[in-house]
Amino acid sequence: CDDRTIRVYDIEDGCHHKDVPCKKYGVNLVRFTHHNDHVLLASKNDQDESIRYLALKEYQFVHYFGGHRDKVESLEMNPTNDTFLSGSADGMVRLWDARTHVCQGQLRVNGRAGVAFDPNGIVF
Repeated sequence: CDDRTIRVYDIEDGCHHKDVPCKKYGVNLVRFTHHNDHVLLASKNDQDESIRYLALKEYQFVHYFGGHRDKVESLEMNPTNDTFLSGSADGMVRLWDARTHVCQGQLRVNGRAGVAFDPNGIVF
């Protein structure tokens, strides 16, 4: 993989389904959302630390989530709703709502900003 393409596979037969190009921003992290044809992705380039909400069928960006000042190193979708967390090398954890582009909250952490939700989506 050249880090500029999302490769989608069918989990039932293990076959390659399609490639989704992301040439301008590159691809660092990808997470499926609650909508089967939408993903969150973190950029892989030195100029842009945004997270993007991408419609796979249309190859169209729905929202941009800006605010991190360094590489996004972790990304986690809430298992129960449309919120997600991002953790960056800038030492910030941010809470987002995928339906908007506005950060819902932020937390400065010491060390690596890894993120995860509990199975009920209440604790992170």
